[in-house]
Amino acid sequence: MTRNTTFSQRIAAAFALSVILTVIIGTVGVIALLAVVSSKDQVIDGPAHELTEAQRLRIAAEQKVTAGRTFMLTGDESSVGHLNAARDLFRAILERLSRTVEGEEARSLLATVGQVEDEHYRTVNEVIALRRGGADTAEVLRAFDERAAPARDALDRAITAFIAATERDLAAAKDRSTASASRAIASLLVLAAAAAALAVLMSYLLSRTLRRQIGTAVGQVQTSSAELEAVATQQASGAREEATAMSEITTTINELLVTSRQIAESAQRVAQVAAQTAGAASAGDSTIEQANASIQAIRQQVDQIVGHMLELGEKSQQIGTVLEIVSELAEQTNILAINATIEATGAGDAGRRFAVVADEIRKLSDRVAESTKEVRRYIDDVRAAVNTTVMATETGSKAVDSGFRQFGQVATSFEQIANLVTTTTEAAREIELSTKQQTTAVEQVNVAVVDVAQATRVTEAGSTQTQQTASQLAGLSRDLLRLVHARNGR
Repeated sequence: MTRNTTFSQRIAAAFALSVILTVIIGTVGVIALLAVVSSKDQVIDGPAHELTEAQRLRIAAEQKVTAGRTFMLTGDESSVGHLNAARDLFRAILERLSRTVEGEEARSLLATVGQVEDEHYRTVNEVIALRRGGADTAEVLRAFDERAAPARDALDRAITAFIAATERDLAAAKDRSTASASRAIASLLVLAAAAAALAVLMSYLLSRTLRRQIGTAVGQVQTSSAELEAVATQQASGAREEATAMSEITTTINELLVTSRQIAESAQRVAQVAAQTAGAASAGDSTIEQANASIQAIRQQVDQIVGHMLELGEKSQQIGTVLEIVSELAEQTNILAINATIEATGAGDAGRRFAVVADEIRKLSDRVAESTKEVRRYIDDVRAAVNTTVMATETGSKAVDSGFRQFGQVATSFEQIANLVTTTTEAAREIELSTKQQTTAVEQVNVAVVDVAQATRVTEAGSTQTQQTASQLAGLSRDLLRLVHARNGR
């Protein structure tokens, strides 16, 4: 900051820099938040969606196997319709996955799933043909165990391998998303630290410069006041000596009266300028208050973001509660299936079919439990992302609070300047009053003094020095004016 820079210009520059830093931090925060959201959306729309479809693929395969077994046990033709419907759903899901899967490994495994499913469907149809042909149950079950069961196991292994590959892709995508969020948080922290350091440095430089200049001006005003007091003492002494010289009293008194009036007018102008300066300082104080209100609004918006994030966490907690219920249902189903298997085993050959159904129900409940655990892990990841976003938002809120405190310091500086201007105004009024009193004293000397020859020279010299001192005081007042106002009178 140069020596000719005004106080208002310095405050405006500090305020503008603070606004720029706030805008930069807010912009970077929004960009980082958008990048994190986009990365999470890519994870959800990509590998997460593929994993969900893979789970649905497994469910469709299980439905198809269950329908085939039901027909073999009961001979109900509606089970064949259920089998064909489950296979159509399986092929539809397979077709959707073939359009979305991108990794070479996943595409190869998906193709293997399609081939194995065709083989399984063929063997199931062969066993169904035996059942329809009137073969006995033992032969049908033997054909099922020798043909359909191995094909079913191969299909299950192929689907499991594809799900494992999809889970690996999802884990890699989650790692990339987490790395992106970490980089965004690091950028915000670095920018906030730099902004805080710059704000502290700016406040220190501004405070030191203003304190030095105002202190110098006040010291000069005090020195001028002392000189003016000494001159007033000399004028009083000269007035006592003027009693011996009445011949030249008129001219001397007229000159002194003119000088006193000029001093009074100058002091009055100084008081007016100081009053205008106080008004400008009050206007600057109003501007600071408006800036404080804007920062308060920003802080409220940040608090609202934190509230929304916390609400999202509560929703995730509610979903977790629902998953607990589903998990308990799966566990109860598994227990019931085990009990049914035990009862079927005790029933011998008559319960063999029921044992097969109970075993399938138990496997299905196991898959439901595994799917519930997967969904719970996804919810935990969402909670972790929400917590990370809340922490980043709280960091931004702390930066806003720091800016608010800096504006409070600036407002304090405005108040100090206004107090100094008030002191200057009072001093100018006292000078005006003293000058009027001097004029009255000189008029009284015109009646009482006899000889003013020597006193005239002393009074003239004192009046000249008084005028110079008053000029210095006016210059110092203008310097104070330039500190709080523009040089062009704005």
